[in-house]
Amino acid sequence: MAQITRYGSPIHTNGELPEVGSAAPDFRLVDADLNDVTLASFRGKKKLLSIVPSLDTPTCSLSTKKFNEAAAAYPNAMMLIVSADLPYAQKRFCAAEGTGQVMALSMMRSRQFARDYGVLIVDGPTEGITARAIVVIDENNRVVHTELVPEIRQEPDYEAALAALK
Repeated sequence: MAQITRYGSPIHTNGELPEVGSAAPDFRLVDADLNDVTLASFRGKKKLLSIVPSLDTPTCSLSTKKFNEAAAAYPNAMMLIVSADLPYAQKRFCAAEGTGQVMALSMMRSRQFARDYGVLIVDGPTEGITARAIVVIDENNRVVHTELVPEIRQEPDYEAALAALK
Protein backbone atom coordinates (compact mmCIF):
# COMPACT_ATOMS: atom_id res chain seq x y z
CA MET A 1 0.00 0.00 0.00
CA ALA A 2 1.32 3.43 -0.94
CA GLN A 3 0.25 6.78 0.46
CA ILE A 4 -0.39 9.81 -1.74
CA THR A 5 -2.34 12.98 -1.04
CA ARG A 6 -5.38 14.71 -2.45
CA TYR A 7 -5.43 18.42 -1.60
CA GLY A 8 -2.86 17.55 1.08
CA SER A 9 -5.01 14.88 2.77
CA PRO A 10 -3.60 11.34 2.81
CA ILE A 11 -5.20 8.63 0.67
CA HIS A 12 -3.90 5.16 -0.14
CA THR A 13 -3.47 2.84 -3.07
CA ASN A 14 -3.96 -0.92 -2.96
CA GLY A 15 -0.27 -1.67 -3.50
CA GLU A 16 2.95 -0.54 -5.13
CA LEU A 17 3.88 0.14 -8.74
CA PRO A 18 5.60 -2.73 -10.56
CA GLU A 19 9.33 -2.80 -9.87
CA VAL A 20 11.76 -1.52 -12.47
CA GLY A 21 13.23 -4.56 -14.21
CA SER A 22 10.17 -6.74 -13.59
CA ALA A 23 7.82 -8.11 -16.22
CA ALA A 24 4.93 -5.72 -16.79
CA PRO A 25 1.62 -7.16 -15.61
CA ASP A 26 -0.68 -8.03 -18.49
CA PHE A 27 -3.89 -6.06 -18.70
CA ARG A 28 -7.28 -5.94 -20.40
CA LEU A 29 -8.53 -2.44 -21.07
CA VAL A 30 -11.11 -1.01 -23.47
CA ASP A 31 -10.37 1.29 -26.43
CA ALA A 32 -12.60 3.99 -27.95
CA ASP A 33 -14.39 1.43 -30.14
CA LEU A 34 -15.16 -0.86 -27.15
CA ASN A 35 -12.51 -3.40 -28.16
CA ASP A 36 -10.45 -5.20 -25.55
CA VAL A 37 -6.79 -4.20 -25.61
CA THR A 38 -4.02 -6.15 -23.86
CA LEU A 39 -0.29 -5.73 -23.37
CA ALA A 40 0.19 -8.11 -26.32
CA SER A 41 -1.69 -5.62 -28.54
CA PHE A 42 1.48 -3.51 -28.50
CA ARG A 43 4.01 -6.29 -29.12
CA GLY A 44 7.43 -4.99 -30.13
CA LYS A 45 6.65 -1.39 -29.12
CA LYS A 46 7.73 0.65 -26.14
CA LYS A 47 4.77 1.71 -24.04
CA LEU A 48 4.30 4.77 -21.86
CA LEU A 49 1.32 4.31 -19.56
CA SER A 50 0.06 7.60 -18.23
CA ILE A 51 -2.38 6.46 -15.56
CA VAL A 52 -4.80 9.23 -14.59
CA PRO A 53 -7.89 9.52 -12.39
CA SER A 54 -10.09 11.14 -15.10
CA LEU A 55 -9.56 13.07 -18.32
CA ASP A 56 -12.23 15.43 -17.02
CA THR A 57 -9.81 17.14 -14.62
CA PRO A 58 -7.34 19.93 -15.39
CA THR A 59 -4.15 18.02 -14.54
CA CYS A 60 -5.17 14.86 -16.42
CA SER A 61 -6.16 16.92 -19.42
CA LEU A 62 -2.88 18.84 -19.37
CA SER A 63 -0.70 15.74 -19.03
CA THR A 64 -2.56 14.00 -21.86
CA LYS A 65 -1.97 17.01 -24.13
CA LYS A 66 1.73 17.11 -23.21
CA PHE A 67 2.24 13.41 -23.99
CA ASN A 68 0.29 13.87 -27.22
CA GLU A 69 2.67 16.68 -28.26
CA ALA A 70 5.69 14.52 -27.44
CA ALA A 71 4.42 11.40 -29.24
CA ALA A 72 5.72 12.33 -32.70
CA ALA A 73 9.31 12.19 -31.42
CA TYR A 74 8.84 8.53 -30.35
CA PRO A 75 7.62 6.61 -33.42
CA ASN A 76 8.37 3.20 -31.86
CA ALA A 77 6.38 3.95 -28.72
CA MET A 78 2.73 3.95 -27.78
CA MET A 79 1.48 6.68 -25.46
CA LEU A 80 -1.38 5.05 -23.55
CA ILE A 81 -3.63 7.12 -21.30
CA VAL A 82 -5.46 4.89 -18.82
CA SER A 83 -8.41 6.17 -16.79
CA ALA A 84 -11.71 5.13 -15.25
CA ASP A 85 -13.58 7.28 -17.79
CA LEU A 86 -15.96 5.55 -20.16
CA PRO A 87 -14.64 5.11 -23.70
CA TYR A 88 -17.36 7.48 -24.97
CA ALA A 89 -16.07 10.30 -22.75
CA GLN A 90 -12.46 9.53 -23.67
CA LYS A 91 -13.33 9.64 -27.38
CA ARG A 92 -15.11 13.01 -26.97
CA PHE A 93 -12.16 14.41 -25.03
CA CYS A 94 -9.59 13.25 -27.59
CA ALA A 95 -11.63 14.66 -30.48
CA ALA A 96 -12.26 18.01 -28.76
CA GLU A 97 -8.64 18.41 -27.65
CA GLY A 98 -6.98 17.04 -30.80
CA THR A 99 -5.05 14.34 -28.96
CA GLY A 100 -4.95 11.78 -31.75
CA GLN A 101 -1.33 10.77 -31.09
CA VAL A 102 -2.18 9.07 -27.78
CA MET A 103 -4.52 6.16 -27.18
CA ALA A 104 -7.04 6.51 -24.37
CA LEU A 105 -7.92 3.24 -22.64
CA SER A 106 -10.71 2.67 -20.14
CA MET A 107 -11.02 0.43 -17.10
CA MET A 108 -14.73 0.21 -17.90
CA ARG A 109 -14.99 -3.57 -17.63
CA SER A 110 -12.73 -4.15 -14.65
CA ARG A 111 -10.51 -2.49 -12.05
CA GLN A 112 -8.03 -5.38 -12.35
CA PHE A 113 -5.52 -3.20 -14.21
CA ALA A 114 -5.49 -0.73 -11.30
CA ARG A 115 -5.06 -3.56 -8.79
CA ASP A 116 -2.25 -5.23 -10.74
CA TYR A 117 -0.37 -1.96 -11.20
CA GLY A 118 -0.88 -0.93 -7.54
CA VAL A 119 -2.69 2.33 -8.33
CA LEU A 120 -6.27 1.62 -7.20
CA ILE A 121 -7.27 4.21 -4.60
CA VAL A 122 -8.78 2.32 -1.66
CA ASP A 123 -10.02 5.13 0.60
CA GLY A 124 -11.12 8.75 0.59
CA PRO A 125 -13.48 10.53 -1.81
CA THR A 126 -11.76 9.15 -4.93
CA GLU A 127 -11.88 5.52 -3.82
CA GLY A 128 -12.26 3.19 -6.80
CA ILE A 129 -10.33 5.22 -9.38
CA THR A 130 -6.58 5.45 -9.92
CA ALA A 131 -3.76 7.47 -8.52
CA ARG A 132 -1.72 9.44 -11.03
CA ALA A 133 1.25 7.38 -12.17
CA ILE A 134 3.61 6.71 -15.05
CA VAL A 135 4.86 3.28 -16.07
CA VAL A 136 7.23 2.91 -19.01
CA ILE A 137 7.56 -0.56 -20.51
CA ASP A 138 10.16 -1.60 -23.09
CA GLU A 139 9.64 -3.66 -26.26
CA ASN A 140 10.12 -6.87 -24.27
CA ASN A 141 7.46 -5.89 -21.72
CA ARG A 142 9.96 -5.12 -18.95
CA VAL A 143 9.25 -2.15 -16.69
CA VAL A 144 11.98 0.47 -17.20
CA HIS A 145 10.57 3.47 -15.31
CA THR A 146 7.83 4.20 -12.79
CA GLU A 147 6.53 7.24 -10.98
CA LEU A 148 3.70 7.44 -8.47
CA VAL A 149 2.87 11.14 -8.30
CA PRO A 150 2.75 12.05 -4.57
CA GLU A 151 -0.07 14.64 -4.81
CA ILE A 152 -2.90 13.63 -7.14
CA ARG A 153 -3.23 17.17 -8.51
CA GLN A 154 0.50 17.37 -9.40
CA GLU A 155 1.82 16.72 -12.90
CA PRO A 156 4.18 13.80 -13.51
CA ASP A 157 7.87 14.23 -14.34
CA TYR A 158 7.55 14.40 -18.13
CA GLU A 159 11.28 14.56 -18.78
CA ALA A 160 12.03 11.40 -16.81
CA ALA A 161 9.14 9.51 -18.41
CA LEU A 162 10.13 10.47 -21.95
CA ALA A 163 13.84 9.82 -21.28
CA ALA A 164 12.89 6.23 -20.35
CA LEU A 165 11.52 5.73 -23.88
CA LYS A 166 14.94 6.33 -25.51
